Amino acid sequence: MHPPLTLHRHPMCAEIIEQFQKCHLDHPYAKFFGECTDLKIKLDKCFRQEKAVKRKANFEESKKLKERLQAYRKEATESENVM
Repeated sequence: MHPPLTLHRHPMCAEIIEQFQKCHLDHPYAKFFGECTDLKIKLDKCFRQEKAVKRKANFEESKKLKERLQAYRKEATESENVM
């Protein structure tokens, strides 16, 4: 099973999605017997790569947010101690 094949949500895999959808249109019955399996495998690999890229970007963003939050907490603690 794969996520919805919308091109705007998966820009890295757009070409493979189009090929996969075309295969399903060109082979309405053969798709059930493995005609489009190679494209499905490529699509799954592309989705995994895309997810890894997004995961890495989200991790970097969370590190920056965590550092900013720690700096804010340190600053707040120091200002409380001064009073």
